[in-house]
This record gives sequence, C-alpha cells and structure tokens, in this order.
Amino acid sequence: MNVLIVYAHPEPESLNGSLKELAVDTLKGEGHQVQVSDLYAMNWKAVLDEDDFKERMNPELFNPIMEQLNAVKKEAIPLDIKEEMDKVRWADVIIFQFPIWWSNFPAILKGWVDRVFFNGFAFNTVEMQSYDKGLLKSKKGMLSFTTGASRELYTDEGPHGEIETIINYFNHVLFELVGMEVLPYFAIFGPGAMSEKQREAELERFQEVIQNL
Repeated sequence: MNVLIVYAHPEPESLNGSLKELAVDTLKGEGHQVQVSDLYAMNWKAVLDEDDFKERMNPELFNPIMEQLNAVKKEAIPLDIKEEMDKVRWADVIIFQFPIWWSNFPAILKGWVDRVFFNGFAFNTVEMQSYDKGLLKSKKGMLSFTTGASRELYTDEGPHGEIETIINYFNHVLFELVGMEVLPYFAIFGPGAMSEKQREAELERFQEVIQNL
C-alpha cells in the first residue's frame, strides 16, 4: 500500500509531529510505502493566485477553476503543484495530519487543497466528474487531527458545535467530491490538558488505527 501523509504543523516536536512520525514508522514496519508532504518544512505556497498560471486562457479575467483545467490540458502546471499531484497519483491512501484551528484546517493545508486538487486533475466541472465520478475514486482519504478544546466543547450542547458536523463537511466536500472513499477519522481532543500517560495511551490508540488501515 502506498500512503501519502500531508502534514500541517509548524512545530516538529508537537503531538501532531509525533503522530506523523508514528504513522511513518508503523506503516513502514508493516511493509508499506510512505511519502510525507511536510508543508511548513517545504515552505508551501498556500495561496492560489495568478502566479500559478503562466499560460493563461484568459489574460483579461482571472477565473482560477477554468485556468486549472486549461493548465492540465496544456501540461503547464507549476513544478511544486505537479510534484504534489504525482504523490497523489502514487498514493492509495492520503492522510491529512493537522491541528484544528478556528474549527478548520490550518491555512497552509487548505492552500494545499486549493492548489493541488485541480479542476481536471481531481474532478472536472465541464464533464461533471465529481463525487461518484470523481477523478480520484480509486483512493481513500483519512483525517487525523488534534484540538485545543475537550470533546465536551465539541458537542451539540457545547460552544463549538458537534465535531461530527465539521468532519462530515470536510469529508464530503473534500474527499467524496473527488471520488475518494472516506476512512474513519482519528482525533485527540484537548491533549494540552492530558497527562503524559494519557497522551501515550492516545498514541498507542493511533498506532492501532494505522496498523488496521
């Protein structure tokens, strides 16, 4: 199995960093192939803009989604994006490893999605190739994340709302839109308030999840 981990945390010694390293070690130990896109270490450009399109189909009006389709057809994709697309093509499973910030992805991870999941590569608006006809339908996607708040704060009665609502949105308009199968997510809620023993237990739980991918 080929696994791509898209990792978005600025601190290598963070819990997210530990989860990423544990996933790599566990998967390789099971005989799988692994690649990691460490977005902060790569200094990933997070903003989709006109600089991504050197051969514009319409130089007068910038329409990003149609310029993506044009770039795919002309094979005029920037090198940093093309390298990530090659990783996606190679992967059977894509794991996003990240902290929840403001009830969403970190901006750098959202920027990876904006710039890599091209129209014409991950889906096609012209040919209506999305969801069950998405262009990445042979692959699986998984979210693995930490939160600053406890699980109780991410409920219908809590101030942040039910976490399942947030995750279902991510899964549906990201993985399912491009045709990918969604794997159950993994989450560690409020690790900052945990003891070292509790965090170790969470890492063991994560390792078991990865072993059973």
